[in-house]
Amino acid sequence: MQIRVIKHVRKVYGCRDCEMAPVTADKPAQLIEKSMASPSVLAMLLTTKYVDGLPLHRFETVLSRHGIEIPRQTLACWVIQCSEHFQPLLNLMRDSLLGSRVVHCDETRVQVLKEPDREPSSQSWMWVQTGGPPDKPVILFDYSTSRAQEVPTRLLDGYRGYLMTDDYSGYNVLGAQAGVERLGCWAHARRKFVEAQKVQPKGKTGRADVALNLINKLYGVERDLKDACDGDRKTGRHGRSLPILVQLKSWLEKTQPHVTSQNALGKAIGYPASNWNKLERYVEEGYLPIDNNAAERAIRPFVIGRKNWLFSDTPKGATASAQLYSLVETAKANGKEPYAWLRHALERLPLAS
Repeated sequence: MQIRVIKHVRKVYGCRDCEMAPVTADKPAQLIEKSMASPSVLAMLLTTKYVDGLPLHRFETVLSRHGIEIPRQTLACWVIQCSEHFQPLLNLMRDSLLGSRVVHCDETRVQVLKEPDREPSSQSWMWVQTGGPPDKPVILFDYSTSRAQEVPTRLLDGYRGYLMTDDYSGYNVLGAQAGVERLGCWAHARRKFVEAQKVQPKGKTGRADVALNLINKLYGVERDLKDACDGDRKTGRHGRSLPILVQLKSWLEKTQPHVTSQNALGKAIGYPASNWNKLERYVEEGYLPIDNNAAERAIRPFVIGRKNWLFSDTPKGATASAQLYSLVETAKANGKEPYAWLRHALERLPLAS
């Protein structure tokens, strides 16, 4: 990393023979007024934290090694100010998301130390939604103190389409709205049978293997149809996946009465049995996903970053993190290099009307 000081010299012109006031050349447009931070420095700051997962105090140390002393409080202010300038772009990204045929949702914990009327140890939540056109994916993060159903209902207000989630009840109100169709996640269903398989006698097959074999066949169909168009994928699912689903449902109905709901196998069977309508719905159209892995992949960089910086200090900081993760993850999903994209955007934001 190379850090340079750039001086802008502004010339002042005046006329000795008239009474007109001197004219000073305009200064370059700045994103953060009266700040020493150039777009390249701001882009590096945002990239190190939200792509590389480097906490601000460690970036402060990196700068110090290069002879630049900038307190982390100043760095934090720069992060928040940058995120606020990006809000119009984030609004457009949400408009694109709400126009999607399918939206994936997930949520994970985040700790914020200075939330009003809450203990520093209280758990808050980072919500992620993915969608957008297939060739222009959108990933949005949103911070909230709550995991209640009001949050996804607010975030996806006015959405009409398919909603892919796990079976968390917080999505039920949104999923029950007119024009919204819930999809179930086969990856979640499969994991529960993997857990049940682990408690079987070592070296022996059991009932969990029966379900896993059928679920694996569903995924095998998806692999075979990965490069197919939506129409061919729909036809392939109807011809190959539907018979497997019929077989699996029959096995669940026969097996469930003979298994206690308290053990691993009973819990594994209970998940698809209670979510069957949502789980089988993906065969309705070729563009529908079989699972919620898109949201889980989208949320993983945040989880990795959280292991390094541990918490947000203030709600403003948590909101800024949500906004900036939205930008860098959407840039990555669209094949853009995050630092180059951020620098490009930060150079042009001061010129936007």
